[in-house]
Amino acid sequence: MNNQDETRRDETHRSGTHRHEPHGNGSHQDDTATTRLRRELPAEVPAVPAQQQGPGQAAEPALTGRQRLVQGLWPPRVTRAQLIVAVLLFGLGFGLAVQVASNSESGNALRGARQEDLVRILDELDDRTQRLEDEKQGLEEQRQELENSSDQAEEARKQTVEKEKQLGVLAGTVAAQGPGITMTIEDTKGTVEADMLLDAIQELRAAGAEAIQVNGVRVVAGTFLTDSGKSVSVDGNKINAPYRFKVIGKPQDLEPALNIPGGVVQTLEKEQATVTVERSTKIVVDALRAAQQPDYARSSSQ
Repeated sequence: MNNQDETRRDETHRSGTHRHEPHGNGSHQDDTATTRLRRELPAEVPAVPAQQQGPGQAAEPALTGRQRLVQGLWPPRVTRAQLIVAVLLFGLGFGLAVQVASNSESGNALRGARQEDLVRILDELDDRTQRLEDEKQGLEEQRQELENSSDQAEEARKQTVEKEKQLGVLAGTVAAQGPGITMTIEDTKGTVEADMLLDAIQELRAAGAEAIQVNGVRVVAGTFLTDSGKSVSVDGNKINAPYRFKVIGKPQDLEPALNIPGGVVQTLEKEQATVTVERSTKIVVDALRAAQQPDYARSSSQ
């Protein structure tokens, strides 16, 4: 240890620097510990390169983070889905930009207007709103009128159809059904004449008969009966006994009208004919007459 101290003093003297060594045992112990630590540490080993380059190869320079980022982004690799998304985003952005610009222009125009102009614009808007309300009210009234006229036209059509059916029943151009009676006249002696059958028809009409059919011949307002030998002709159609009347009306009124004293039933029984009257809830009168155009009579509305 004395030799080391002397060597250190010589080096200090040669370097021209005056150095005061600390005195005392503490300094001596520190030098001893430092020397021991240096001896125990392993010697430094030089770094060995990761890859030995050949004699004819040049070392590739290491890439920085920015260079690697540029290489990842360029040249760009665009897929079809990314291209579609980009086009959609561009269209959406363009539309938003146009809308914002339009709103900005209108807002700027109103923002820069004078108070008198703003009052005038507000009055014009109120007038326009009132005109639109009036037009709406007018359209509502027209719609209501059209609905009412449509309902009235539908009701008139229904009434016309119903009236046509009623007139068709009376004229014998359509079939009819309803409650009524069936009267059968048996004439074995051939004594029943056309005027007796005509009296029966008149009694039935007076009692409220709405449709009458005799042996397949429809009886109407202009029906006429004539004698034809031992039979009868109805509107030129010859019919034979038994004479079967199918009558639509109220049975409670039709049957008593035939059975009154001195009425149709008693008159026919005096002529040795047999009369049978049956009530029914459903009588079908299906004999039809062709509609005839009158020769002289015309509607007064023409």
